[in-house]
Amino acid sequence: MVKVSVIIPAYNGDRYIGEAVDSILSQTYSDYEIIVVDDGSTDSTRQVIEQYGSKIQYLSQTNQGVAASRNLGLSKAQGEYIAFLDQDDVFLTHKLASQVALLDQNSSLGIANSGWQIVNQQGDVNAAVKPWKEIPELNLTNLIVWKPVFLGAMLFRRSWLEHTEGFDTTLEQTPDVDLVLRLAAMGATAAWVKQVTVKYRQHEANASKNTLLQAQELDQILERFFSQSNLSPEIKTLESESRYQSLIWSAWRLQQTGYLTKMSDYLYKSWFYSQKYPTEIILNWIKSFKTYSTEYGIDFNVSSLISSLEWQKLIKKCLV
Repeated sequence: MVKVSVIIPAYNGDRYIGEAVDSILSQTYSDYEIIVVDDGSTDSTRQVIEQYGSKIQYLSQTNQGVAASRNLGLSKAQGEYIAFLDQDDVFLTHKLASQVALLDQNSSLGIANSGWQIVNQQGDVNAAVKPWKEIPELNLTNLIVWKPVFLGAMLFRRSWLEHTEGFDTTLEQTPDVDLVLRLAAMGATAAWVKQVTVKYRQHEANASKNTLLQAQELDQILERFFSQSNLSPEIKTLESESRYQSLIWSAWRLQQTGYLTKMSDYLYKSWFYSQKYPTEIILNWIKSFKTYSTEYGIDFNVSSLISSLEWQKLIKKCLV
């Protein structure tokens, strides 16, 4: 029996997966197992993993997507705690030690969360995301409204994951957010390790670059989540704020990838979930875009945004 199971879903990951595995083997904490789930790779991912021999449990399946890969890993995991690492990301050396310590100290906690670095293809740091600065407490309200979810920065108590049906395999971009929302609704509590524990690599092949699908799925899972008949009254009252924040996040992601018309659509939809004055809403959009850009080490050109035809049409529509 091991304390921590680290699950790495892999698909054509031979470029970076060795670095991901090495970052686990370099941990200051040693009571773990590594499970790599190869989701039908056609490159040399298997050959890279085989070089590690018995240090890794290698599983393979026909290509079914990242959610199914994580579920297969979960079904074989022996650890009391579960960590997830994507094939192109890297744990910092203290990741497991600091988060295991938090869960060990508080048996009622279901999730330990932390911050992450934004790095480029070579691993150079562009920015550090420290969500606890904006969200000091990971209570139910903040989990539902702000959804501070990056799986690589989290450590889960396995017993809570066993209460769920795992990751939703119909989702490609947002199965992680969906899972955490369901855990929160079940009563799983979370707390911060106020440290940066993982490197989140940005490159041209990132699955998260598919911002159109990401935005669509995020809207879909919130629609489904808040339509559940068994939700507590406390959670139901959070719907407007939760959906407002997610629509702005999606709009920023769409703006960053050049989908300005879709950006406008999502901002306009957010308009109807806010009780603020019109000028407050518009200023909040701009402030949010600036905040997200700063967190991810991206220059934000507000002049370019507000001078765009899509923005001007949006503002005119909102202020009519």
